[in-house]
Amino acid sequence: MLVETSRFGSVEIDGDRVITFADGILGFPQHRRFALLQTGTDPVFFWLQSVDDPSLAFVVCDPLAFVPDYSVPVRREDVEELRLRDLADSQVLVIVNKSDGHLTANLQGPLVIGANSLIGRQMVLSDKRFGTRHRLLKLEAAAARRVG
Repeated sequence: MLVETSRFGSVEIDGDRVITFADGILGFPQHRRFALLQTGTDPVFFWLQSVDDPSLAFVVCDPLAFVPDYSVPVRREDVEELRLRDLADSQVLVIVNKSDGHLTANLQGPLVIGANSLIGRQMVLSDKRFGTRHRLLKLEAAAARRVG
């Protein structure tokens, strides 16, 4: 399927790889279908692009690349909703933002995606060890990785 994006123009997406967030993403409940785009050679940062709104995309990353002790408690009902065979069948991503000269990650609102089901859900964690603006990199270091 051809997806229009405001950042990358028209992008061909395998229709079988569209991730569905039944409840949307916090602040964007009406946007439910997304594709994960790798736009560079760096395997750390990706774009989570809405397939229905060309201007809506989030930079995301695997939090374990920066916070090795990060974990997301997944409840039994979440396992069922995401159609996970087990927890190893899931991928956790966090939304990345620019803040105060750094790239930061929202570690309190991770995205948990079933690797096989492609059903996603944004969790809201109560664990106060992790914040919504956890510093990952200074922007100079991030620029070298071509993060937008």
